[in-house]
Amino acid sequence: MSEARIEVHADAHAAARAGAEAFVAEARAAVEARGRFTVALSGGTAPREMYALYAAEEFASRIPWEGVHLFWGDERCVPPRHPRSNFAVAWEAFIRRVPIPEANVHRILGEMPAEEGAAQYRDELERVFGAGIPRFDVIHLGVGPDAHTCSLFPFSDLLRERERTVAPALLRELGEPRVTFTFPVVNAARRVEMFAVGAGKAGIAWQVLRGPLDPFRLPAQNVRPGDGDYVWIMDEAAAVKL
Repeated sequence: MSEARIEVHADAHAAARAGAEAFVAEARAAVEARGRFTVALSGGTAPREMYALYAAEEFASRIPWEGVHLFWGDERCVPPRHPRSNFAVAWEAFIRRVPIPEANVHRILGEMPAEEGAAQYRDELERVFGAGIPRFDVIHLGVGPDAHTCSLFPFSDLLRERERTVAPALLRELGEPRVTFTFPVVNAARRVEMFAVGAGKAGIAWQVLRGPLDPFRLPAQNVRPGDGDYVWIMDEAAAVKL
């Protein structure tokens, strides 16, 4: 199992730039090696600046967009232009600004009921990757204050899921249905990036990375890529307790 490698940058802006540089490098290497770059994006507010940089000329001009295939690790069951849609965040930040083929944007259909949306996305993964557990080039993750990642929440039965690649989930506090990858997909990736910036992430980052092993209470501790690279991209504020 891969241990996490921690990259600490001066501030959130520097972390965003480092993440964007990694995206360029991974995209170019994957397209050269395999003809395409498959990446699953995360939601939340933390990666917005990084995603916006993908559309900046200094980065966008170096990305082979015709070979980039975008997916999402999870999605709320809302329409694609809803303020809480993970797709909407990425669309506004960079997708609408770059020359990526429309067919290469594989969004979760959040407008569908969770069970149906999960089944549809399982079919989409199988269509693109073939049967079995897909191997993404990169999966982007964030970590919540309760240590959830994707929509895999503490004490959820989904933490034990080993058969389904995509499953319906529920944020109980809001009664909000979602669709999410399961850990077999996350841990099969060639590279997993956990993006964590700001002082508000410091406590949970310490718990996940340095605290006692308690993966049912701290779901992000289940991120253990089998033979892939595992990187935390952080700023000094988020890493202060490490």
